[in-house]
Amino acid sequence: MDNPATDIIINRHSTRAFLDRLVPRETLEHILSTASWAPSGTNTQPWRVYVVQGEARQRIIAEVCAAHDELRSNPEAKTKYTEEYDYYPKEWRSPYVDRRRETGWGLYGLLGIGKSDRDKMFFQDQKNFRFFGAPVGLFFTIDRIMGQGSLLDYGMFLQNIMLGARSHGLATCPQGAWNKFHSVILPILCAGPDEMLVCGMALGWADSTDLVNQFRTPRVPVGQFAQWLS
Repeated sequence: MDNPATDIIINRHSTRAFLDRLVPRETLEHILSTASWAPSGTNTQPWRVYVVQGEARQRIIAEVCAAHDELRSNPEAKTKYTEEYDYYPKEWRSPYVDRRRETGWGLYGLLGIGKSDRDKMFFQDQKNFRFFGAPVGLFFTIDRIMGQGSLLDYGMFLQNIMLGARSHGLATCPQGAWNKFHSVILPILCAGPDEMLVCGMALGWADSTDLVNQFRTPRVPVGQFAQWLS
């Protein structure tokens, strides 16, 4: 049976176009405070959050977009910009690669970007590094001493933020795309040497008039991922 919580979960999606509209600090603090009730192993609460707005946001956009441009003009620069942990598998297999392709070409198809439109692909990708126009950027770090289980805890915390934002009428886009640019981002955040970037997130008011926000990814039915034993 549907209920408000179910609706919030199902209607959450990655928003890729935002309005230039202020999000009150008290709203952000409420979302983060509520999200902190996520479970974590032995209550370690391994999350650390950097909220970027205004000049800090603009500086990150400028420096990361410059690094992104550098990668385009000089592919060898990719050795400078690498993730600190493997988000994706080193070898893609079905059904995961099929879902990945379906998502990628579904989004690009909606936007009228063809397989040979390298310029359009690049500029669409770079919108990640402009927070898709969102006025609030969030960066999440974790102490390097923590184990893989703490990333599981972190996922529950991130989901709480996204659902909490929905409850306030706000939208989000979790962004692993920032991870390769941690060497650019962490110094701007004044993060310590013991901190590893987990991901970023755009947060704000969705632009419902933008075509990109019509994009939704499908979910496989329960029967394809659950086994019932008795």
